[in-house]
Amino acid sequence: MGACTSKPPRPNPYSPQEILPPPETPNVAETQKENEAKKSPFFPFYSPSPARFLLSKKSPARQSSASKSANSTPARLFKRPFPPPSPAKHIKALLLRRHGSVKPNAAAIPEGEETEGSNLDKSFGFSKQFASKYEIGEEVGRGHFGYTCSTIVKKGELKGQKVAVKVIPKAKMTTAISIEDVRREVKILRALTGHNNLIQFYEAYEDRDNVYIVMELCQGGELLDRILARGGKYSEEDAKDVMVQILNVVAFCHLQGVVHRDLKPENFLFLSKDESSPLKSIDFGLSDFVRPDEKLNDIVGSAYYVAPEVLHRSYGIEADVWSIGVISYILLCGSRPFWARTESGIFRAVLKADPTYDEAPWPTLTSEAKDFVKRLLNKDPRKRMSAAQALCHPWMRNHSGAKLPLDILIFRLMKAYMRSSSLRKAALRALSKTLTADELFYLKEQFALMEPDKNGNIKLENIRSVGTNEIWNRCYEGVSDSRFYCLAKCTSI
Repeated sequence: MGACTSKPPRPNPYSPQEILPPPETPNVAETQKENEAKKSPFFPFYSPSPARFLLSKKSPARQSSASKSANSTPARLFKRPFPPPSPAKHIKALLLRRHGSVKPNAAAIPEGEETEGSNLDKSFGFSKQFASKYEIGEEVGRGHFGYTCSTIVKKGELKGQKVAVKVIPKAKMTTAISIEDVRREVKILRALTGHNNLIQFYEAYEDRDNVYIVMELCQGGELLDRILARGGKYSEEDAKDVMVQILNVVAFCHLQGVVHRDLKPENFLFLSKDESSPLKSIDFGLSDFVRPDEKLNDIVGSAYYVAPEVLHRSYGIEADVWSIGVISYILLCGSRPFWARTESGIFRAVLKADPTYDEAPWPTLTSEAKDFVKRLLNKDPRKRMSAAQALCHPWMRNHSGAKLPLDILIFRLMKAYMRSSSLRKAALRALSKTLTADELFYLKEQFALMEPDKNGNIKLENIRSVGTNEIWNRCYEGVSDSRFYCLAKCTSI
């Protein structure tokens, strides 16, 4: 369930295997013009390789081969695997192919064979009583592969109330991946319940033509609309109100083993038009289950908010925190941290460029606000704050509503500690003496949340009670109570 659907790229099928006879000597100006206009069929950033002279029909090496005898054996290159294509390709095109909206381009990276749409099983096992319970109204939103309508409940506990129904046409499910995406979205919505900043899920239905996902109706509009209505940016205090809700719900998702993978202002809705309305996280169509020590490799998300490690095809829950960093940057200054006229340029900026903090209004903002954003937008996911750590940051710590949740990072570190050698454990105990006050505050709060006994020990049952889904239970599979113990008592940190 929730397994990564992407396949590793195959060796380049278009790499030349034989050197052809040399043509006549080309004009230098024409060669330069051709190289400038040349575009790679595999990735948008074309940078000439030194090997181009070996493969080019017009290279000097080929010209020298003309002096060889016509009866000699044709020269051949050794067959070596080319470096993997650049991951910074167009996300939109990949998503269209993922859902079968377009036919794969001959120049695209091979993703494996897909089953023909006519042979796919599009039965999900959902209830087929949608038409008898709901009356669909006007459309309130539309995405790439479905649309959302305001709907009136005709019978049941919610009779007379309005709900939101996401309609996904089965005709657009032309690949096995697209069908699995729908199954996983419903499974995730069922697993994530009970959080105030999470869209409430009611039920899923299907008929011959569509899948219907019934959810809570949010009528306050998108976070993006609120940002624009405020002139493009928030004050620091108002930004904190938004960030504390986003961080809380994302930390909750990560604790349950779910990575959202498409966090952006458009995917946060206000419940009502009221200024104090709670914010709701929506659209788990690209989300997936992931273990704390697992890495995903399929490229999904939105260009402006995608993390560098996603473009490198090796990422985990830290990718969501990067997206939160982009949102916080926009909230505070009204502009994007990475911008270009093309998606290729955006990806290049995400991979190589650093956000600017010199232009207005950054000089007028507090140093804590700048440090908060910088630590979220750290290109190294190992050094990036987790969602729970961000709530402990000095900029957020004293804000009303900033209640620290349990952090999945703690459980990952505890499991790694249990498997460490005696020497490594001794080294970690020595390093713990160098922790800063902020790090100590975070660790002590996390320790208290795990409910240690009077002796300062944490039992395995405390950990197992945190998560209820299958992914979480497998995280501590094979760990016995006799092997499980507290890393350190609160008083010894």
